[in-house]
Amino acid sequence: MLLPLPPVDRVQQVISALADYVQRSGLKPGDRLPAERELMAALAVGRSTIREVISHFQALGVVEARKGSGTYLLRAISGATIHMPLTLDTQHLRDALLQTLEVRRGIEVEAGMVAARRRTDADLINIETKLDAMERVHLAKGTSGPEDLAFHLAIYDATHNPLFRQLLEQMREAFERFWEKPFDRPDFARRSFPYHRTLFDAIASQNPNAAREETLKILAIVEEDIKEMSK
Repeated sequence: MLLPLPPVDRVQQVISALADYVQRSGLKPGDRLPAERELMAALAVGRSTIREVISHFQALGVVEARKGSGTYLLRAISGATIHMPLTLDTQHLRDALLQTLEVRRGIEVEAGMVAARRRTDADLINIETKLDAMERVHLAKGTSGPEDLAFHLAIYDATHNPLFRQLLEQMREAFERFWEKPFDRPDFARRSFPYHRTLFDAIASQNPNAAREETLKILAIVEEDIKEMSK
């Protein structure tokens, strides 16, 4: 039975609760999940939360939304398999940021190169739309916020390899906890902003090596700011 949740960390709680429900109910690949309205009532959360959770599951490749039919399970899941906790030292922000940066460097460099090789015209429109939104926010506020993540997710999607987005979704909770506003500095990594446009240009021109170089420029600035701002 699904039980109402307290108003704390709703999305993560719903992710865990729904994964546990799937396991307890014995749902198998091909089975339909409870309707959106039923999930809202059972878990006492809003439609936006339910939709965010379903989008999370879709990004992980474990459910499929079929228009006019419902959401169906693609593979077996449980609370243990749907979430991969990352162990990071929360007392030492500098070290945690540098550790996650090492992981980001490996994934994002490769994603940019693959996207440059495989991107479609539709992918380019999606990436540039996210980049334009990021630039508008940056020019207005001097920071990028969630628009930066949306830009990089669009690049991941342009790889046409679902594992890139799945890996990011598994690590996203821990990453966002540290990267939201490091050192309480809204200007963190601001200098990397112009290279997002040149990264897009490299992907548009289908130049993997240039995409690699532009991604490395972004991450080099991030590393410099971590070291400088943590002194």
